[in-house]
Amino acid sequence: MISRFFTSQQPGGSAARRRPDLVNDPVGQTLFRTTVPTTVGGIAMILYYLADTWFVSLLGTDQLAALGFTFPATIMITYLGVGLGIGTSAMVARAIGARDQNKATEMTLAAIVFGFLLGLLLIIPALLSIDTVFTLMGADSATLVLIRRFISAWYLGIPFLLVQFAGTAVMRASGNASLQGKMMMLGAAINAILDPLLIFGPGPFPAFGIRGAAIATVITWMLCNVFIWYFLAVKEQLLGLIWPGFTKLCRDWHRLLKIALPAALANMITPMATAVITATLAQYGAQAVAGFGVVMRIEALVMIVVLGMSMSLPPFISQNFGAGAMDRVRLGLRLSLQFIVVLQLGLYLIVALAAPLIARIFSPEPEVIAVIVTVLRILPASYAFQGMVVLSASSFNALHAPRNALITSLLRFFIFYVPLALLGAALGDIPGLFVGAALGNLGAGLLITWWIYRYTLSLEPLPGNA
Repeated sequence: MISRFFTSQQPGGSAARRRPDLVNDPVGQTLFRTTVPTTVGGIAMILYYLADTWFVSLLGTDQLAALGFTFPATIMITYLGVGLGIGTSAMVARAIGARDQNKATEMTLAAIVFGFLLGLLLIIPALLSIDTVFTLMGADSATLVLIRRFISAWYLGIPFLLVQFAGTAVMRASGNASLQGKMMMLGAAINAILDPLLIFGPGPFPAFGIRGAAIATVITWMLCNVFIWYFLAVKEQLLGLIWPGFTKLCRDWHRLLKIALPAALANMITPMATAVITATLAQYGAQAVAGFGVVMRIEALVMIVVLGMSMSLPPFISQNFGAGAMDRVRLGLRLSLQFIVVLQLGLYLIVALAAPLIARIFSPEPEVIAVIVTVLRILPASYAFQGMVVLSASSFNALHAPRNALITSLLRFFIFYVPLALLGAALGDIPGLFVGAALGNLGAGLLITWWIYRYTLSLEPLPGNA
């Protein structure tokens, strides 16, 4: 269905089994072939969170509420990794395209080392801030005990998570996006196996409770790191053990951060807004927070194709922008936005109808079920417009306008989404909060899509390569 949607928009034969030519192949086919592997990897990443959520829900509502409080913090670190991956992919892909194997190897090492060292530096402040952050979000003392058990173990895995994002970005840059998807799916399977063993402790395994979910995730990241190191060092020969010198390493880090930092900041605005909504819901009790935590994980799965396209569309736009093919840039952006609108509206109908069934999977409590059903029948109606914002922001980055991408995220969350959600909560409690959030997505989607369209019409291609 997806391939027919794209390929029906323009002429072109069936896609050959070769690496897509982003500048010359039919636009729709190219976008389809580059989106599928990244979407598979994204699905695996979301399955981590869904597996944790389901198994923790079996422990009880208090544990599920604690997990709901931790979601903004864990997803913020995850989006930091996404930003690192964007910068890594851009730098390594450019070197590979220029047939500069030494530079590609040098940038791979710089990204891996940077991710690991940054992760180590983040552990101590993250651990020290647990009580302050989650108390501000509205967690009571009993919930805070459960939060500490989970998040203190999860934070210890930050270095491995960031290395995983850097390593899989190199896989995509070297043309092995499909291998990344397979590796991430394997990781999700390992996590799903470890979760019940470490949470409930059958047989000889110790029962860690909610902490077991975090331990399972960290072990999975460590195993994925071993695979990444082996693949990059042995198979692709992109990871050497020769120290380049601290001066050269700092210079590579500076180049990496020029791309990674704006992308990370734009992505990290999302969990900041989620934290505001979670704090608002805390006044309605643990059941409201638990229900919202489930919905946020369902949202990530429903929006998975948007995530995949947000990673596959930028290289297509950048290459065609650099080649001066602005018609292809506009066509690719238009096809992507049209497809996301159709897909997300269709998915909304499915989610709205299946909401009671979805809710019962994650909780037996009527109060939690009621919150999940209410939110799933309101907020996903606006995911089409949220997807428009995400693709517009990633397109601004691809068009060498990272400031516009950052403004896009700021507009959506702090001019539309959060203010209208808070106004809705004041007027109509929980249903009003999410009606306001949905209207925020609608307003932001329409305004920002108009902006990116006008921007591409007025844009001149960059001289030389993108």
